[in-house]
Amino acid sequence: MLQLYIGNKNYSSWSMRPWVLLRQAGIAFEEVPVRFDGFDANSQFKRRLKAVSPAGKVPVLVDGSLTIWDSLAIAEYLAETHPDKRLWPEDRAARAHARCVTAEMHSGFSALRSHCSMNIEARLPEVGAILWRDQAGVRADVQRLVEMWGELLAKYGGPMLFGQFSIADAFYAPVCMRLSTYGLPVPEAIAAYVQRVQQLPGVKAWIDGALAEHDFREFEEPYRLAPTR
Repeated sequence: MLQLYIGNKNYSSWSMRPWVLLRQAGIAFEEVPVRFDGFDANSQFKRRLKAVSPAGKVPVLVDGSLTIWDSLAIAEYLAETHPDKRLWPEDRAARAHARCVTAEMHSGFSALRSHCSMNIEARLPEVGAILWRDQAGVRADVQRLVEMWGELLAKYGGPMLFGQFSIADAFYAPVCMRLSTYGLPVPEAIAAYVQRVQQLPGVKAWIDGALAEHDFREFEEPYRLAPTR
């Protein structure tokens, strides 16, 4: 059976992407959680991951003797090995479009990612308001999301970015969580998409797991001194 190594569900946005993809697509896998205790070379986290991946990061997918340690590479591998799941759109042009926006998420949106770290358990609208006021990069990243998602939802008819659930939606699921946590302003149609993503069974299962962790990690919490629960 496939094994997927992941970090804390509350914080690990990169782990969330392939986990949601596997769960939503109904692909059987074993979850291997590796708790965040720090990211230096002597941390338990690094030592555990270095035993299975040269990068020493999550996520890591293990399929027998094969190890894949990049989230986009994991998604592509799953699409190749499970063609019946239609993880990319069937239409060639739509598939190319989906790959473009997924790759854009994989390499871009640095301001949103750095200033609005994923924290599913928290509600930080007051922090979001300050970031929205002071961080032009955050505003620019959100504007790009609004334009992109709006175009895709209009072109492909929804409810997901390319009609049906795809790798693209899995990759943007952590962004939906960030928009919610920090209360960043988006138009009604975009907010509705965020809600639909959060209600997907695979995403809801991840959220439930994150809320059940109760594992406050100070080094992952730039805006809080303690959890709210």
